[in-house]
Amino acid sequence: MTTIEVYRESGHIVSLTADGHTDYGEKGEDIVCAALSSIIQTALLGLMQVASIAVKFDRRDEEGFLSFTLPRLEAQTRHDADMILDTMLCGISDLYETYSDFIELKLK
Repeated sequence: MTTIEVYRESGHIVSLTADGHTDYGEKGEDIVCAALSSIIQTALLGLMQVASIAVKFDRRDEEGFLSFTLPRLEAQTRHDADMILDTMLCGISDLYETYSDFIELKLK
């Protein structure tokens, strides 16, 4: 099971931790794990490459671990981050609705 923890401060997503493999399918063929990873990693890339935010992150593929934390942001950059992260959360939530036996979603 993959555990996703999304942390908010003042209504804004400020960090995320994803830990574990979903075990929906065999390694290399697990479509749920691949979809979840793609959503989260694309959001991280968007934060760093599109919004130019210096995000601190830790990624350990074999363990199925990815964690990132945003620095303090100015208003316009915060808006850009919110658009990316709220979209990410929509994707994660949609997967969670269908595959809750394989994904644990915690909003903190």
